[in-house]
Amino acid sequence: MHLAYPAVLSALLFCTGLYGVLARRNAILVLMSVELMLNAVNLNLVAFDVWLSRAARETLHSGQALTLFTIAIAAAEIGIGLAIVLAVHRNRGTSDIDKLRDTSERQDPDDPDHDARPAERSDEAQKAEATA
Repeated sequence: MHLAYPAVLSALLFCTGLYGVLARRNAILVLMSVELMLNAVNLNLVAFDVWLSRAARETLHSGQALTLFTIAIAAAEIGIGLAIVLAVHRNRGTSDIDKLRDTSERQDPDDPDHDARPAERSDEAQKAEATA
């Protein structure tokens, strides 16, 4: 098999993953797109390793070893990424990336003092809260 076939397939997979990262707003779909990009790199590593091992018979298969390390790192990345997405979804109620850009805590818009922090409010407002 020629080197061009897996290289073209790897390029198509990487471009599809890049489009998914740039166009999607759901955090889980972004993580899946990153995994697609990593798998494209793995395919490229293995294809070039096989191609280079045909040229030199006495070679170490470093591309395949690097692929195993990449798979292990990808597994750890997806585990930590999903844990973060689930924790954010529990706290915020959404996994939409555009809505998560504001890192301040959610406040009630009907509260008249929702812009003021407790330390910035006047003593009268604090006394009114204490008596209520």
